[in-house]
Amino acid sequence: MEPILAVQDLSVRIAGLHILQGVSFTVAPTGVTVLLGRNGVGKTTTLRALVGLTPRNGEVRGTVRMQSATLLGQPTHRLVRGGLGYVPEDRCVFAGLTVAENLRLAERRGSTPAYDRVFALFPELQRRSRQRAGSLSGGQQQMLAIGRVLINDNRLLLVDEPTKGLAPKVVTEVAEVLARVAESVPVLLVEQNLAVVRRLARDAVVLAAGQVAWTGDAQRLLAETELTRSLLGVGSVEGHHAAPGSHHAAPGAGRKDGH
Repeated sequence: MEPILAVQDLSVRIAGLHILQGVSFTVAPTGVTVLLGRNGVGKTTTLRALVGLTPRNGEVRGTVRMQSATLLGQPTHRLVRGGLGYVPEDRCVFAGLTVAENLRLAERRGSTPAYDRVFALFPELQRRSRQRAGSLSGGQQQMLAIGRVLINDNRLLLVDEPTKGLAPKVVTEVAEVLARVAESVPVLLVEQNLAVVRRLARDAVVLAAGQVAWTGDAQRLLAETELTRSLLGVGSVEGHHAAPGSHHAAPGAGRKDGH
């Protein structure tokens, strides 16, 4: 099957720093492809470059195609209208607006919003539709962030650390929703929780020092302790008996990824 996304020689410089240095990988047209790596290697930078959100002082080069469409150089709103959904790190909901208003703002002009789909996945959002987003818990805000994307039909979803900072029970709920979503739309996922990666991912791309260090079967990567340790600085999921809500981060986990 042809990949839904093909990234070739992607390079990103921001404020003089060469964050990505010729990154190339593909995303399968089904299932979840996970983007892994130690903190600071450029995972978030990669997603932001794909969706056209590199800072103004940044320079992006390379080729990115979503099937027949060229992505680089296109404004973000056009990419979103073309079916590229993006759930950013740290949720970025509109705190002063209600849940309903957040969802309404996400509706794409000319398409029918899929409220039934969103509320079937996240019934809590329907119950809290009149509540301001800023008063929601972290898990509820993450549900809202994902719901804003799922209210529209998408060809590909980019999801950045959806379980970050969440309680174990909510981590499990979010992972279950993403598994259901991935049955109908491919997902490129950035995630530090290796138990969640094991639950969701079929393919893996590992970044190191702004370059692709490894690609292949995600389950094979997680099963091989030495390979996982050399690439990510941690042992395998089996070796650490990771709980669904635990985060296995590489040394330096206090730093944010890239820019």
